[in-house]
Amino acid sequence: MDPTLLVIACAAFFFAAFSKGITGMGFATTCLPILALTMGLEVALPLVLVPSIASNIIVQVEVGHCRESIRRFWPLIIAGMIGVVIGLVLLTWMEARLAAAVLGVVLIVYGLFALKTPNLTMTPRLEKPLAPITGLATGIVNGLTGSQLMPVLPYMMSLHLDRERFVQAINCSFTSSSIVMAIGLSQIGLMNVETALVSTIGVIPVWIGLKLGGKIRRRLSPEIFRKLVIYMLMASGVLLLIRVL
Repeated sequence: MDPTLLVIACAAFFFAAFSKGITGMGFATTCLPILALTMGLEVALPLVLVPSIASNIIVQVEVGHCRESIRRFWPLIIAGMIGVVIGLVLLTWMEARLAAAVLGVVLIVYGLFALKTPNLTMTPRLEKPLAPITGLATGIVNGLTGSQLMPVLPYMMSLHLDRERFVQAINCSFTSSSIVMAIGLSQIGLMNVETALVSTIGVIPVWIGLKLGGKIRRRLSPEIFRKLVIYMLMASGVLLLIRVL
């Protein structure tokens, strides 16, 4: 990569990590459209993986409750990993641009709905049956579009977890899916040594961005935090549409 593209990549990594530090989510969905606009999706998709995994792990260590989240949400996590494989297979013959456009619209519509219905709650009896279905659907969408937010985000929000447990639970899903995604992209030839090197360098701006964003997150009230998560969701939808156009 030439120096200009390297600077763009590091700036995108920092911005996405700063946003994730505040909301606890959305690194890949925020970073991908920025990189795709300048480098193309085939370069951007593998480039974002190492910083994405690093950002997930850093946040998970910071907020705690990891074992508790894995015990509670392991069916969702396992199903999500299977879904990524299915999504990558679909990516080889489906029109991914159309899938990304539909997802972008869904993100925006759901964000507007969530702002209007702040007390949307899932009944306890539905949590376990819906977990593997949610995980599988999220993994398929991730494999097709690179976005890890739907439908796992509304699922987690409807459980009304406290802020730290919400961040930990959703990042458990992100980390497992990202690892499978990295293996899958290597198998189909999109991950190479140069991409892995630049991706690894990106961990530095990611760490700085997460630390700065995390300081802001800890000072936010629960209601402001919730609204920021929804705004991040809607912004991700807009970015997906921009990427498609």
